[in-house]
Amino acid sequence: MDAIKLMTEGMLKADKPVVNVGDTVRVHVRIKEGERERIQVFEGTVIAKKHGGINETFTVRRVAYGCGVERVFPINSPFVEKVETVRTGRVRRAKLFYLRDRVGKAAKVKEKIK
Repeated sequence: MDAIKLMTEGMLKADKPVVNVGDTVRVHVRIKEGERERIQVFEGTVIAKKHGGINETFTVRRVAYGCGVERVFPINSPFVEKVETVRTGRVRRAKLFYLRDRVGKAAKVKEKIK
């Protein structure tokens, strides 16, 4: 049991990014193409957070060329370089799946005033 605990503690990131539902974030992801590596930026609204601990993930949604694109990122993944918070959102739900049905300005999340 102690070996499993030590293994999972070693896999967790030391500087875990703070991601909340409703935030607009910019995720820097390392992508391998053959032998080359590059960093791709995916910017959108966080619509869900799942699990916890080592399996924690967050879902980011954006609309590209009129088509909705969602991507799930594990927080502790070594391929996620960094997560920047562009703006914080004011929401009253844990999951924002209703944004999938909205179009245009109706799909926006209000900004939280600090």
